[in-house]
Amino acid sequence: MKVGIIGATGYGGLELIRLLQSHGEVEQLKLFTSSEEGIAFSSKYTHLQNIIDSSLEAITAHAIKGLDVVFIGTPSGVSGQLIPRIWNEQTVFIDLSGDLRLKNSDHYIDWYKKEPAPEQFLQKSIYGLCSWNNAEIQQSKLIANPGCYPTAVLLSILPLLKGQLVSHQHIIIDAKSGISGSGNKPTQMTHFTETTECTTIYKINEHQHIPEIEQAIAHFTNHVEPITFSTHLVPMIRGIIATSYLQVNEGVSQEDLDALLVKEYADDPFVRVIPNGSKLSTNQVKGTNFCDITCRLDPRTNRVTVVSVIDNLVKGAAGQAIQNMNIILGFDEREGLEQVPMFI
Repeated sequence: MKVGIIGATGYGGLELIRLLQSHGEVEQLKLFTSSEEGIAFSSKYTHLQNIIDSSLEAITAHAIKGLDVVFIGTPSGVSGQLIPRIWNEQTVFIDLSGDLRLKNSDHYIDWYKKEPAPEQFLQKSIYGLCSWNNAEIQQSKLIANPGCYPTAVLLSILPLLKGQLVSHQHIIIDAKSGISGSGNKPTQMTHFTETTECTTIYKINEHQHIPEIEQAIAHFTNHVEPITFSTHLVPMIRGIIATSYLQVNEGVSQEDLDALLVKEYADDPFVRVIPNGSKLSTNQVKGTNFCDITCRLDPRTNRVTVVSVIDNLVKGAAGQAIQNMNIILGFDEREGLEQVPMFI
């Protein structure tokens, strides 16, 4: 297979390179740039010397046409305008940005404050939430890779919502991410002195992943209510922990909750359910495509606390993108994604 990465110099691109190097079906990797054509990739990232020494190439429709798969890891607002210019029916395109996730272009304008992708590409794209949308993913040539926060949240609460064990009303989600989720372009918010020994809440009630989560809940459960979703930056490089609070329906027990989650993901290679767990940490999934989930019912309040952890750069970005590729091309979902967690 010949694979291309647009946006290879970003953190998501670096993770794609790291994972694709161990993918048994990838024969050639081409790296594309909009501004650094001809520069040897290993000269920018010396940890890849003698591993990826090829030069960055210009993004052209001609160069893309010969590839089997292209991953797009550009900032939001870029890929939605780029894809129509390089589109061809032979190549699989997997977009890691947010440009194709929201089907309603007005919602995209409201939440992202950018120009939306052309309508035909919004409707052509498939939301690539592995485990929940595999049948549609398998038939697609254009994937909207889910956001990191939505991946952690949706995998943990969708089974309980669809199984009608919890209410759709008054869902509260508290999520925390490592700094790499903000990308590799320095900002004041990601400056060392602003992040070390500090936890910051940001985009209060304004995060662009709110409509993405609500859209997915509506799609997979046929019902949705407005959610409360809060995001925080914590002083670590990678990882997400998402804690959701939901009201359980009458008569639902801890055993019912655990049993449903275990049944839902019994055959999933990357979602690990920890029944009635008392501890969950981002380290236990670090560097991997795993999503670990546990929940605890509080009989005093009749609410369940559902917790999930992922690596935001892998399951939340590059890993799920490769899993989507594997599903589309008929490979084992685990191909290139069987890393052991870097616990320490």
